[in-house]
Amino acid sequence: MWLLLLIPACVTAVVSCLRLVRVAATFDPVADCAAARPDQLAGVGLYETAYLAGGPTRVVDLVLVLMAGRGRLHLAHTGWTTVVDPQGRSRLERAVVGAVGTDGQCRTGRLRAALAGHPTVLEIGERLAAAGLATPAEVRERTSLALRRVRYAFLLGLALLAAALLAGPSEPGDTTAALAWFSLPLILTGGTLLMARVDVQPYTRWAAPAGERALRSAVLPRQHGGPVDEDERALLRAVAMEGPEAVTDARLRAALRH
Repeated sequence: MWLLLLIPACVTAVVSCLRLVRVAATFDPVADCAAARPDQLAGVGLYETAYLAGGPTRVVDLVLVLMAGRGRLHLAHTGWTTVVDPQGRSRLERAVVGAVGTDGQCRTGRLRAALAGHPTVLEIGERLAAAGLATPAEVRERTSLALRRVRYAFLLGLALLAAALLAGPSEPGDTTAALAWFSLPLILTGGTLLMARVDVQPYTRWAAPAGERALRSAVLPRQHGGPVDEDERALLRAVAMEGPEAVTDARLRAALRH
């Protein structure tokens, strides 16, 4: 009985691991590191930092906090965003105003979702990927999918082993044999996941290895759209690196959660 359960466990483990190896074989970490020139590393700004740290959604959160702090938007804790000043000072700010719509008010959740896929936001990622700082979207998606398949294969192996043990041995020694044979796909998938944490996992993040180094050493320049005092600068940097949880204003933090 347990042999019938062992077959899908082994097949799933081998296929998922081979797919992950195939995806990993397309990476060239040396080329990725070489692609990021020193001048590009030094040019990482506020929005670029937000993208590398948290992707498009983090960029959206940052621009909303910036505009709210300067009185251009009102973010209500009830989940509504209202435009106060429709004159955007940058492409991102104009994208926010345009996404809100002609009514001048919309749900904050809908606004964040719309802006996360806006060409102006996605362009930041494309520019960083071209510079070798961000992981290309295709690579990140393929890597994440391959890793999920290996995890599912590991969990499937555990589930099938449990089912084999619960079914009970039909002959003496079957339990020991089942444990021994099922350990093969479990060791394969588990070992692959452990190795992937070092060799593959970095390619599931928004920042490529060179982008991670840039985040650790980023000195954020002042952004266009008005003067920035040190308190605001510190807040914006914290939001870029950590997300909405870094906002000290409880009402604004609640508004962003919507």
